[in-house]
Amino acid sequence: MPEPVLPPADAARLALRCLDLTSLKDDDSPASIEVLAAKALTPRGAPAALCVYPAFVPAARRALFERGLDAVRVATVVNFPRGEGSPAEVAAQVEAARDAGADEIDAVFPWRALQAGDAQAGAALVAACRRASGPLPLKVILETGELQRPDLIREAAEIALREGADFLKTSTGKVPVNATPQAVELMGEVIREQGARAGLKVAGGVSTIADVQRYIALAAQVYGIGRLGPGTLRFGASSLLPVLLAAIDGGAPARSAGGY
Repeated sequence: MPEPVLPPADAARLALRCLDLTSLKDDDSPASIEVLAAKALTPRGAPAALCVYPAFVPAARRALFERGLDAVRVATVVNFPRGEGSPAEVAAQVEAARDAGADEIDAVFPWRALQAGDAQAGAALVAACRRASGPLPLKVILETGELQRPDLIREAAEIALREGADFLKTSTGKVPVNATPQAVELMGEVIREQGARAGLKVAGGVSTIADVQRYIALAAQVYGIGRLGPGTLRFGASSLLPVLLAAIDGGAPARSAGGY
């Protein structure tokens, strides 16, 4: 039986707890990361994490600490955004991020190699990231909008889970097609088939409360509504935050301004 769709305010409360408040812009700076951290201090609770480029991990950590948001994790990206680094190069990026104080790692899967018929490249990359990340949660970005084909999305998901991914993530937010319900449903099927031990991160293209409700309903088919939380579901976004706050407060279900 399909899981019921949560009312807008309830969906928004859950999504806020599961939000990776993200800034991955070319013009990011310590000052802009300060602004991002300030946004995390909302009257309705804090997000799960800030997601920033590796260079800004210390700034994010410091800004969160100054605001009493120690429980908000700092996530960063590696092999980003093109997914073309070698396993050794990307492992070094992971180790540097750990040393800088990152709590979570979001790594881009080598999707172009998979499109070209090389499945081993993805296995080697994820395995190297798993070893380098140690106990840190590892989210593997499949770039589903570029893989496009369901069989390739499924294969990438299966490889990532087999090599130790803690989350499957849809997208970098840097390509024309990012998260779609079809891709999220397929990723969820693979996660469920393998025991629902990994989480699901929906990133890019989530701009309305209706989007949030739909993705929560898809995640609930995998985990059950009672298991949904930051350990099983994440939303990667920045401009979604005011939409969530408006829905919690009973305002109009506004659309975000776009962006990651």
